[in-house]
Amino acid sequence: MNGSNLSGKGTDDARLVAAAQGGDRAALDRLLRQHYDRLYAVCRRLTGNDADAADATQEALLAIVRGLRNFDGRAKFATWSYRVAMNASLDELRRRRRRPQTGIGDDIGTALESRPSAPGDVGADPATTVTASADIDAALATLSPEYRAAVVLRDLAGLDYAEIAEVLDIPPGTVRSRIARGRAALADVLRREP
Repeated sequence: MNGSNLSGKGTDDARLVAAAQGGDRAALDRLLRQHYDRLYAVCRRLTGNDADAADATQEALLAIVRGLRNFDGRAKFATWSYRVAMNASLDELRRRRRRPQTGIGDDIGTALESRPSAPGDVGADPATTVTASADIDAALATLSPEYRAAVVLRDLAGLDYAEIAEVLDIPPGTVRSRIARGRAALADVLRREP
């Protein structure tokens, strides 16, 4: 099997979903493990910090388990799971607004200390990688949730416009607009960074 064959991945997901819906706990475990890193990455970029991302990812996984029996396969499992993760992240952001705020320096320091290195960072200067990631996280945090979700789903998750439209439940033209505006706003923020 070719590892880069996306249709093969979808077939494997479909097989695992069917088995999990039939009560196969090992299939459910494998399905969740296969998607965990991508779901966490989406939650991390949407929430802006590790603690909220971990909470959102956990909530997303629970929602996936609870909702799997109703998953009808009209969308790819990956697309559906991104939607669940996005909703969990937005819920976490709403909860965050209701919590007392700590000092901004505490959040940044904690995020930098606890951030795992990204795959593909081998040989990269860790300080540069962490700084660049922190800059992107800070820039993403300035975007409205609608723009942030569209940009993260496109640029981090690699979904196409139709899949993003399905995840966000908006027309493809709106997806294009949100991505363009979100990227422009990000570029503006990153240009202003010292």
